[in-house]
Amino acid sequence: MSAHNTATANPGPLGLCGFALTTWLLSLINNGTFSGDNVGLVLAMGFAFGGTAQMIAGMFEFSKGNTFGFTAFTSYGAFWWSFALFKVFFASTVSPEFIGWYLVVWGTFTLMMFIGTLTKPRALQAIFLALTITFYLLAAGDFTGNHAITHIGGNFGLLTAFFAFYLAAAEIINESFGRTVLPIGAPKA
Repeated sequence: MSAHNTATANPGPLGLCGFALTTWLLSLINNGTFSGDNVGLVLAMGFAFGGTAQMIAGMFEFSKGNTFGFTAFTSYGAFWWSFALFKVFFASTVSPEFIGWYLVVWGTFTLMMFIGTLTKPRALQAIFLALTITFYLLAAGDFTGNHAITHIGGNFGLLTAFFAFYLAAAEIINESFGRTVLPIGAPKA
Protein backbone atom coordinates (compact mmCIF):
# COMPACT_ATOMS: atom_id res chain seq x y z
CA MET A 1 0.00 0.00 0.00
CA SER A 2 1.42 3.42 -0.92
CA ALA A 3 1.75 6.24 1.55
CA HIS A 4 -1.04 8.81 1.36
CA ASN A 5 0.07 12.41 0.96
CA THR A 6 -1.96 14.55 3.35
CA ALA A 7 -0.42 17.87 2.27
CA THR A 8 -2.83 20.28 0.63
CA ALA A 9 -2.07 22.77 -2.08
CA ASN A 10 -1.66 26.43 -1.21
CA PRO A 11 -4.82 28.24 -2.43
CA GLY A 12 -3.15 31.64 -2.03
CA PRO A 13 -1.66 31.97 -5.53
CA LEU A 14 -5.02 31.18 -7.14
CA GLY A 15 -6.79 33.85 -5.12
CA LEU A 16 -3.98 36.36 -5.60
CA CYS A 17 -3.96 35.82 -9.38
CA GLY A 18 -7.75 36.17 -9.58
CA PHE A 19 -7.46 39.44 -7.69
CA ALA A 20 -4.35 40.70 -9.50
CA LEU A 21 -5.39 40.07 -13.08
CA THR A 22 -8.89 41.50 -12.67
CA THR A 23 -7.59 44.53 -10.77
CA TRP A 24 -4.96 45.05 -13.46
CA LEU A 25 -7.58 45.23 -16.22
CA LEU A 26 -9.93 47.55 -14.31
CA SER A 27 -7.03 49.81 -13.36
CA LEU A 28 -6.13 50.26 -17.04
CA ILE A 29 -9.59 51.80 -17.45
CA ASN A 30 -9.47 53.76 -14.19
CA ASN A 31 -6.10 55.31 -15.06
CA GLY A 32 -7.35 56.39 -18.49
CA THR A 33 -5.24 54.03 -20.61
CA PHE A 34 -8.44 52.50 -22.03
CA SER A 35 -11.99 53.87 -22.16
CA GLY A 36 -14.90 52.62 -20.11
CA ASP A 37 -16.22 50.94 -23.27
CA ASN A 38 -13.83 48.09 -22.43
CA VAL A 39 -15.40 47.32 -19.04
CA GLY A 40 -17.22 44.26 -20.41
CA LEU A 41 -14.02 42.24 -20.36
CA VAL A 42 -13.37 43.37 -16.77
CA LEU A 43 -16.86 42.22 -15.82
CA ALA A 44 -16.27 38.81 -17.39
CA MET A 45 -13.00 38.53 -15.45
CA GLY A 46 -14.79 39.79 -12.35
CA PHE A 47 -17.36 37.02 -12.51
CA ALA A 48 -15.05 34.20 -13.61
CA PHE A 49 -11.64 34.85 -12.07
CA GLY A 50 -11.75 37.83 -9.71
CA GLY A 51 -14.98 36.64 -8.12
CA THR A 52 -15.28 32.89 -8.46
CA ALA A 53 -11.61 31.88 -8.21
CA GLN A 54 -11.15 34.04 -5.12
CA MET A 55 -14.26 32.53 -3.52
CA ILE A 56 -12.85 29.05 -4.16
CA ALA A 57 -9.47 30.08 -2.73
CA GLY A 58 -11.25 31.53 0.30
CA MET A 59 -13.07 28.26 0.97
CA PHE A 60 -9.79 26.36 0.85
CA GLU A 61 -8.20 28.91 3.19
CA PHE A 62 -11.13 28.26 5.53
CA SER A 63 -10.43 24.52 5.50
CA LYS A 64 -6.79 25.28 6.34
CA GLY A 65 -7.89 27.36 9.34
CA ASN A 66 -6.52 30.61 7.85
CA THR A 67 -8.99 33.27 9.01
CA PHE A 68 -7.14 36.10 7.25
CA GLY A 69 -6.95 34.28 3.89
CA PHE A 70 -10.56 33.10 4.18
CA THR A 71 -11.81 36.62 4.95
CA ALA A 72 -9.66 38.33 2.31
CA PHE A 73 -10.31 36.02 -0.63
CA THR A 74 -14.01 35.51 0.09
CA SER A 75 -14.59 39.23 0.63
CA TYR A 76 -12.73 40.43 -2.44
CA GLY A 77 -14.36 37.66 -4.48
CA ALA A 78 -17.68 39.11 -3.31
CA PHE A 79 -16.40 42.59 -4.21
CA TRP A 80 -15.82 41.50 -7.81
CA TRP A 81 -19.24 39.86 -7.98
CA SER A 82 -20.92 42.96 -6.54
CA PHE A 83 -19.00 45.26 -8.87
CA ALA A 84 -19.88 43.19 -11.95
CA LEU A 85 -23.54 42.84 -10.93
CA PHE A 86 -23.73 46.58 -10.25
CA LYS A 87 -22.27 47.47 -13.66
CA VAL A 88 -24.52 45.01 -15.51
CA PHE A 89 -27.82 45.75 -13.74
CA PHE A 90 -27.79 48.93 -11.66
CA ALA A 91 -25.12 51.43 -12.77
CA SER A 92 -27.52 53.78 -14.54
CA THR A 93 -29.59 54.41 -11.40
CA VAL A 94 -26.86 55.00 -8.78
CA SER A 95 -25.37 58.43 -8.12
CA PRO A 96 -21.59 58.97 -8.29
CA GLU A 97 -21.65 60.05 -4.63
CA PHE A 98 -23.16 56.74 -3.56
CA ILE A 99 -20.60 54.88 -5.66
CA GLY A 100 -18.05 56.94 -3.74
CA TRP A 101 -19.47 55.59 -0.48
CA TYR A 102 -19.29 52.04 -1.86
CA LEU A 103 -15.58 52.64 -2.46
CA VAL A 104 -15.13 54.23 0.99
CA VAL A 105 -16.60 51.20 2.77
CA TRP A 106 -14.33 48.90 0.76
CA GLY A 107 -11.39 51.18 1.53
CA THR A 108 -12.22 51.05 5.22
CA PHE A 109 -12.55 47.26 5.14
CA THR A 110 -9.21 47.11 3.34
CA LEU A 111 -7.61 49.37 5.96
CA MET A 112 -8.75 46.90 8.63
CA MET A 113 -7.25 44.06 6.60
CA PHE A 114 -4.01 46.06 6.16
CA ILE A 115 -3.70 46.33 9.94
CA GLY A 116 -4.14 42.54 10.03
CA THR A 117 -1.13 42.17 7.71
CA LEU A 118 1.31 43.90 10.06
CA THR A 119 2.46 40.50 11.38
CA LYS A 120 2.59 38.98 7.89
CA PRO A 121 5.07 39.16 4.98
CA ARG A 122 5.92 42.62 3.66
CA ALA A 123 4.65 41.70 0.18
CA LEU A 124 1.18 41.11 1.65
CA GLN A 125 1.37 44.40 3.56
CA ALA A 126 2.22 46.22 0.31
CA ILE A 127 -0.87 44.79 -1.42
CA PHE A 128 -3.26 45.94 1.28
CA LEU A 129 -1.66 49.36 1.75
CA ALA A 130 -1.76 50.08 -1.99
CA LEU A 131 -5.33 48.78 -2.22
CA THR A 132 -6.48 50.98 0.68
CA ILE A 133 -5.05 54.02 -1.10
CA THR A 134 -6.63 52.88 -4.38
CA PHE A 135 -10.13 52.64 -2.92
CA TYR A 136 -9.91 56.02 -1.20
CA LEU A 137 -8.57 57.75 -4.33
CA LEU A 138 -11.27 56.20 -6.50
CA ALA A 139 -13.87 57.30 -3.95
CA ALA A 140 -12.48 60.85 -4.00
CA GLY A 141 -12.70 60.81 -7.80
CA ASP A 142 -16.38 59.84 -7.62
CA PHE A 143 -17.18 62.37 -4.88
CA THR A 144 -15.55 65.25 -6.77
CA GLY A 145 -16.06 64.19 -10.38
CA ASN A 146 -12.33 64.86 -10.85
CA HIS A 147 -11.02 62.37 -13.41
CA ALA A 148 -7.40 63.20 -12.53
CA ILE A 149 -7.95 61.73 -9.04
CA THR A 150 -9.56 58.63 -10.57
CA HIS A 151 -6.57 58.25 -12.91
CA ILE A 152 -4.19 58.42 -9.94
CA GLY A 153 -6.37 55.81 -8.20
CA GLY A 154 -6.09 53.67 -11.31
CA ASN A 155 -2.30 53.90 -11.14
CA PHE A 156 -2.37 52.81 -7.50
CA GLY A 157 -4.64 49.96 -8.64
CA LEU A 158 -1.96 48.89 -11.10
CA LEU A 159 0.60 48.97 -8.29
CA THR A 160 -1.76 46.87 -6.15
CA ALA A 161 -2.18 44.36 -8.98
CA PHE A 162 1.59 44.17 -9.45
CA PHE A 163 2.16 43.49 -5.74
CA ALA A 164 -0.52 40.77 -5.72
CA PHE A 165 0.88 39.17 -8.86
CA TYR A 166 4.40 39.29 -7.40
CA LEU A 167 3.30 37.52 -4.20
CA ALA A 168 1.45 34.85 -6.23
CA ALA A 169 4.53 34.36 -8.41
CA ALA A 170 6.78 34.17 -5.34
CA GLU A 171 4.61 31.53 -3.69
CA ILE A 172 4.47 29.39 -6.85
CA ILE A 173 8.11 29.80 -7.88
CA ASN A 174 9.54 29.42 -4.36
CA GLU A 175 7.53 26.24 -3.79
CA SER A 176 8.55 24.85 -7.19
CA PHE A 177 12.24 25.44 -6.54
CA GLY A 178 12.10 24.48 -2.86
CA ARG A 179 13.91 27.67 -1.89
CA THR A 180 13.45 31.43 -1.91
CA VAL A 181 13.85 32.71 -5.45
CA LEU A 182 11.53 35.71 -5.03
CA PRO A 183 11.64 37.14 -1.48
CA ILE A 184 8.40 38.16 0.20
CA GLY A 185 9.92 40.07 3.11
CA ALA A 186 8.83 38.09 6.14
CA PRO A 187 8.45 40.37 9.18
CA LYS A 188 10.82 40.06 12.12
CA ALA A 189 9.61 37.65 14.78
